[in-house]
This record gives sequence, C-alpha cells and structure tokens, in this order.
Amino acid sequence: MAILGFLMIGTFLYLVMSKRVSVLIAFALVPIIFALIGGFGLEIGKMMLDGIAKVTPTGIMIGFSILYFGLMIDKGLFDPMITRLIRFAKGDPLKIVMATAIITLVVALDGDGSATFMITVTALLPIYKRLGMSSLTLAGVVALGAGVMNIIPWGGPLARAMVSLGAESSELFNPIIPAMLAGAVWVVFVSYIFGKKERKRIGIISNKGDSLESGEIAATLEMSSSLPKLYWFNLILTISLIVALIMEIIPVPVLFIIAFAIALLVNFPDVKKQQEQIASHAQSMVMVCTTIFAAGIFTGILSGTKMIDAMAVSMVSSIPDWLGGHLPILVAVVSMPLSLIFSPDAFYYGLLPVLSEAGAAFGVDPIEIGRAALLGNGTTGFPLSPLNPSVFVLIGLCKVDLGDLQKKIFFWAFGSTIVMTIVALLTGAIPL
Repeated sequence: MAILGFLMIGTFLYLVMSKRVSVLIAFALVPIIFALIGGFGLEIGKMMLDGIAKVTPTGIMIGFSILYFGLMIDKGLFDPMITRLIRFAKGDPLKIVMATAIITLVVALDGDGSATFMITVTALLPIYKRLGMSSLTLAGVVALGAGVMNIIPWGGPLARAMVSLGAESSELFNPIIPAMLAGAVWVVFVSYIFGKKERKRIGIISNKGDSLESGEIAATLEMSSSLPKLYWFNLILTISLIVALIMEIIPVPVLFIIAFAIALLVNFPDVKKQQEQIASHAQSMVMVCTTIFAAGIFTGILSGTKMIDAMAVSMVSSIPDWLGGHLPILVAVVSMPLSLIFSPDAFYYGLLPVLSEAGAAFGVDPIEIGRAALLGNGTTGFPLSPLNPSVFVLIGLCKVDLGDLQKKIFFWAFGSTIVMTIVALLTGAIPL
C-alpha cells in the first residue's frame, strides 16, 4: 500500500507539474485509478464522499471570502489608505518603498495574490517610474509583503493545509498570528533597507513629488480626496469580520456568508446590481471551489484506503529518532526551498499529508507540521516559485525577470521564514 500511495502521489505530481492535465482532473481521476488497482471496489464511493464532506466548510469559506473581498475592492475600501500613504511619501524614495510595504500588507488581506499584485503595482508603478526608482525594488517589496500575508485563513496555502489535515482554520492560523505579525515587521524593515539604497542612488526629488500629489495619483489611482461611498460601514464590517474570525464567535464559513450577505445588501440594494456583483467574481470563485471539492476525492481515497498510513510508516523508518521530534523545525526551514520544486497543490495535497503522518509517529501533532509548512512554503515560497501562476502577474506588471526577482529577495524571503519560525517557537505554535 505504501508503494501504491507513493506511485499515486508521484503520478499526481507529474501530471500537475508537467501540465499534462488540470489540477481538478488529476484530483478526481488519479486516486480512483490507483484505488481500483489496489483492489478497492464499491467502497471507493463512500471514501470520496467522506473526503468531499470534510473539505466542504473550506470550500464555502474560500468561495464567500472571494466574493466578500472582491466587493470591498470594487467599493474602494483600500483606496484612501493608498492615496494618503503615497501623498505622505511625496518624492522621498525611502518613504515610498516603506509605503509600498504597508500598502501591500493591507491590500493582501483580500487573500488573492493576483489581485494584490494588480492593485499595488498598478497604483505604484507610475510613481516609481516618475522618480526613476527601480521596478525590481517594487516587485521585491510587494512579493515579500504578499508572501507574509498569504497565510491568512481565506488564502490558498492555509485552505490547502486545512483540506490535507482535516483541520479548522483556527487550529492552524490563530497560534501563528504573532509569527505573521513578526513577519510583517520584518518586511517593513527590509523595505527600509531597500528604500535607503534607492534614496542613496537617486536622492529626494521634491519637485517631482509635488507633481505626483496632484497629477500621478489622480491619474493612476483615479481617486478623489473624498472617501468612497459607504467607506466607514465597509471598514467597520471588515474589521468586525476579522475580529470575529480570530475569536471564533461562529464557524468561519458561516461568518463569511453572513458578512457577504450584509455587505451585498447595503452596498447594492438593487437585486440586479447584486447579481451583477456576484457574477463579476464568479469565475474566480468557481475555479477555486471546484479544485477544493475535487481535492476531497484525493484526500478521501488517500486516507480511506490507508495508503497514507502505510506511507508514513515507511517514511518513519528512514528518519533518525533524534530528528523525529524536531520535524516541525525542519519542515519550516526546508519547505521554503521546496516551493521552488513543488507547486502549492503538489506540496500541500501530496507531500504535507505524508509529513504530518510521519511526524505523528514521533509524537508530533500533525497540526504543528501544518503550521510549520505554512511558515516556509505558504509565506516566503509563494512569491518566488515559478510554479505559482500569480508570480507571473507580478513580474509581468513590473516588467522584471523572475531570475532577477529571485536573486534580489531570496535571502530576505528566507529571513522572513527564520524570523517567523523563531517567533513560532517562542510562542509555542510549533514545538522545539
């Protein structure tokens, strides 16, 4: 069964990474074929249904979070903050780079890497060009900020980890909040270093900064000095949503449904406008949710056939006893470079379940393995991996080379993992 399991995961990884088939098709068909090879017949149906049932809450949460934050972006929730930060920076490259980091950290709350890149780069690239600043610096800071924020509960990595481990978002996310905040501080610190270099290179350009306030900002961001309609309502609703999510007042999937329903009703009282708003983000929602439900078939068969147990036993036999108890630290450190080899789907659905089961054999909670994986692969690996499609949105908008981006921020990105791992160890999110 272990051999069969490794072959199934290997086939899945090959098909996905070589782009022979879509992730959804690989999730749905590959496990069925290998389950049949293993001699499992009609019981496969129950295994698949059990797997789908486990991932349903995650699918609901991700689907409605896409709709909710899509609505908030459309209504300009983040626009005033972006405008004020850029106006404050004016012609000082140091302030502009640091503002870039803060803007990215806030905008990345939408949980969509591609949307984060489009919003921040579209707003800031003309200003960088106007002042003669490096587009690579912009891409690097945005990548670092988006990476740290990529582990929020409605983001892709944590959703995948929830599916693979059968865990609640609060189990994985809440204990690593201090680590994520430390990562955010690290990003701002790195932006300060980058900004100092830019200021040294081109100096403070006050006259161009003045023209930016009235010209470039208006043209680029297309904002007025007044707040968007219903801004305070949307801000309070979003803050309340995040607080309720962390405090676990009600289940997260239900929370997002309620929040989206309220936001949709208040912002779009007309039924036709409500339907148009839902339709505008339906494609993103469908693409993500269908993949999550198909992943339920994969994880259901993997656990139902006991392949995962057999694979874990075989892995445990190859791990020295002295290393087994420290597996979370090892996973946190190596998962960042592994992101350059494994796509997010391949890592979380193929590799993480095996690592978590192997850790369990040494008395390590699988949830702790999941948190460790998020600290490396979910954060700093996300903006550097060529297997992550949204990265190409970033380098395409900034017109920079992926290799140049990797060389510029690999060290600093790995630093994010180290900082976050240290804080996670100090707070007990992962064991020493």
